[in-house]
Amino acid sequence: MNSLGVASALVLTFGLSTAPEFATAADTVEISRQALRDKVRGGWAGQMIGVSFGFPTEFGYLNRTIPPDELPQWSPEMVHEALNQDDLYVDITLASVLDRHGLDAGSEDFAALFRDTQYPLWHANLSARRALRRGVPATLSGTPRFNMHANDIDFQIESDFIGLMTPGLPQESNRLSFTAGRVMNHGDGIYGGMFISAMYGAAFITDDPRTIVETGRAALPVDSRYAAVVGDALSLAAEYPQDWLEAWHLLTEKWSRGQACPAGALRDFNIDATVNGGYVALALLYGDGDFEKTMRLAARAGQDSDCNPASALGILGVVIGYDEIPSQFSKGIDAIAEEHFSFTTYSFNDIIESTLRRALSLIEKTGGDVGEENVRIRLQAPLPAALDDWTDYGVATERIGFRDDRWRWHGDWREDQRKVWRSEHASRISNEEGAEARISFTGTGAAVTGLLLPEGGRADIFLDAVLVATIDVYPDEEDAKTDEAIWHIFGLELIDHDLRIVVRGESFGASQGAEVSIDGLIVFE
Repeated sequence: MNSLGVASALVLTFGLSTAPEFATAADTVEISRQALRDKVRGGWAGQMIGVSFGFPTEFGYLNRTIPPDELPQWSPEMVHEALNQDDLYVDITLASVLDRHGLDAGSEDFAALFRDTQYPLWHANLSARRALRRGVPATLSGTPRFNMHANDIDFQIESDFIGLMTPGLPQESNRLSFTAGRVMNHGDGIYGGMFISAMYGAAFITDDPRTIVETGRAALPVDSRYAAVVGDALSLAAEYPQDWLEAWHLLTEKWSRGQACPAGALRDFNIDATVNGGYVALALLYGDGDFEKTMRLAARAGQDSDCNPASALGILGVVIGYDEIPSQFSKGIDAIAEEHFSFTTYSFNDIIESTLRRALSLIEKTGGDVGEENVRIRLQAPLPAALDDWTDYGVATERIGFRDDRWRWHGDWREDQRKVWRSEHASRISNEEGAEARISFTGTGAAVTGLLLPEGGRADIFLDAVLVATIDVYPDEEDAKTDEAIWHIFGLELIDHDLRIVVRGESFGASQGAEVSIDGLIVFE
């Protein structure tokens, strides 16, 4: 039996290219309750610091790194931003499901609470909540059948609550990740949560970054894209131990394309879980256990430059514990420790105690012992999840913008220009009953893209002269959402297809109007 204080000693080791060598299920590790709390606290604090540091550059650097002198300058007040970030408020919403329903809560329990939330969402989360509200069950709301964002980063950035309650228990973190993650993601989107949460769990047991990343990879399906990306990150770090930039270039060149996300298909924008997870792995591997260095590398990788530092620093925060986080980063947290995260009833102090209670219960449930001063964890070996990936996406081959001559417009359509978030977006919009947009394409799949609008209405979709769907473009929120698939389909025969979108002139739900927005078509083969 090993005994761990605040600074963990290396307990379990991996080879560079082999699976983690865990011993039998009888292996245990002992940690003081004080150290366990300090690590849980460090994990939540790390997540808050990372997301606050990277927020100003989020998706401002696409397929390129951020020069060091263009990174934000840290000040303790910046951490207040974490209270308003979806990384935290969705994470805490999911954690609250276990507080309400216990450790055996099911996907429908997560979906029921998630469906009724009123906060802003994006990508897979938004698509899943819209699907749930329209009657899609929790077992399908994250699948590509209903969710074009199935492989996006959403569950990956909100799986921290699982890792922080599963110290040395990667089989439990995989179970919980599948149960919760399937609500908004599928395939690599769920595997991202498994990867991150398994690394959190390993961070309670070891201070070696390579061991931590290897543990995360060992929890993934062996033949998954995600496992391949992480495997490359590990190999590149071994081959170029002093050259993070070369490793970043090679990883990005190989894995940054091929996503189906409507905002990123055939574009530099990449919110896919895999490549962003690879950046988290590189930050941990090259960060040398140094808090600031890890934070800066995770942000410099670009793309989701707030979520990736949040994941990396959350994991590293567990390794070193709250008390060892450099004071210039942690001292802003005390001032907000009793403030609630937006849209939740939890403060920083509340979520620490909630997480600790769940962790202690799970340690006991899995055969460990919880004493007054010390806790003995019965360690689990990471086991690869079953491969359950979507194979019918094909590859995006073309984006046909709404100004392309192949579109044919009938009725009252007007060009609309509006600023959403940080960018200007143009589309054609109509609320006239019978107004029609028509286009032909050759492919095995297609996605009509447009804006989800607070004044969004309904439309009928005809494919090859057959009515295949009636859709709405209402986001269930007060703000417009851009680069969304208002309708999509896969698994078609590779022939010429005729597509018609016909405006019904009807509002939907609490919508303020009957507008339908179209900005293009993505074709897949």
